[in-house]
Amino acid sequence: MNLPLTPPTNAAINNLRRIFVLRNVMIAFLSLTALALVYFDIPLELRPIFASVGLMLLLNAWTWRRLRQADRVSDGELFAQLLGDIAALTLLFYFTGGYSNPLVWMYLLPLAVAAAALPAQYAWLMAGLTTTCYSTLVFFHVPLSHLHVHYREGLGLDTHLAGMWLGFAVSAALVAGFISRIGQNLRESDRLIADARERVLESERMLALGALAAATAHELGTPLTTMAVLAGEMNDEYNGHPGLASDLALLRQQIARCKEILSSLTASAGDMRGAGASSVALDTFLDETLQRWRDTRPALQFDCRLQSATPAPRIAADRTLGQALVNLLDNAADASPDRIEMSGGWDGAELRLDIRDFGSGFTPEIAARAGTPFFTTKQEDGMGIGLYLARMIIGRHHGGVVLENHPQGGTLTRIRLPLAGLVIGAQT
Repeated sequence: MNLPLTPPTNAAINNLRRIFVLRNVMIAFLSLTALALVYFDIPLELRPIFASVGLMLLLNAWTWRRLRQADRVSDGELFAQLLGDIAALTLLFYFTGGYSNPLVWMYLLPLAVAAAALPAQYAWLMAGLTTTCYSTLVFFHVPLSHLHVHYREGLGLDTHLAGMWLGFAVSAALVAGFISRIGQNLRESDRLIADARERVLESERMLALGALAAATAHELGTPLTTMAVLAGEMNDEYNGHPGLASDLALLRQQIARCKEILSSLTASAGDMRGAGASSVALDTFLDETLQRWRDTRPALQFDCRLQSATPAPRIAADRTLGQALVNLLDNAADASPDRIEMSGGWDGAELRLDIRDFGSGFTPEIAARAGTPFFTTKQEDGMGIGLYLARMIIGRHHGGVVLENHPQGGTLTRIRLPLAGLVIGAQT
């Protein structure tokens, strides 16, 4: 599970960029059309084409400036851009046959963009404007009768029908290419919004768990103190019984460990990675974390192989990262009480740790739910939050935790943690 913090983007900027590209295609198409008219000796006035192309070029110059300077673009500005295209096309069609111009298909391009990228009211307004312009050109235009049927000698080419075919083909290609990309951009925007909502929900869950942990730490303080006092008195009373004294010593050690965990929980409150946070070498951080965990599982065989170049980078001390690693080691030890393995290392960019247990692995159904809050496969004391918390903590640092079945049996837990957000300087 990887939880990158992707900054929100303005989808309208991407749509404006695509409108810019689309307008360039229209400019190129009109320019090629003018060249074709000259090549085929078609007696058509070229100045309206040049005027329309010039208007589009001016509009694109302004669009280029906006793309270089703007960090956000409104829907109203996108609509105004499309209005500029409608004006340029209307100028062109008025002087080149009006509604009978075979390129009148191009009215559909701004309409398709509005329908795909803008709210419904803009799309309907654009539909009304294009229909009005088209209808007006039926009554007001400069007629060009020779456009209806014009044959070039030896080719049998109907210019009007050829222009209609070409206009349709180009419009279809542009709609398929650009409008689909605009739709993809909107879907991507929806996905980012959904991801942001999911992160908010995860943050709320973490906040609730943090409040629960704080309340639990407060409530456990008194009974642990009472247990420590009673264990001390019993140790003094039964000092002459070696077997019982040994058990009492272990009990006092575990009580002390519980109090240490509660103290570290309190100390971890707030931002541990602020400007005043202490630093520690990465290898020292791992050694101390692993040693604390080993003390809680003295009977377990733990094979650890970490190989990396020295000196290790210094990182900001973060108790939560250590707790995430402990949670993952605990899960592996619970699945494989006799032996687990850990290997990995680090380079200048990433910390890599692989934890392997020798348990029974997991089924696809368990894999689909692993890491969700309060889901556990443990029969007795599992709470179902260890893996969830580990993934959330490591994900907060832009890392990830992946669980997979090992080819030789058991489960392999892969931890990948970028060091860019942790390293504060090279070790000296």
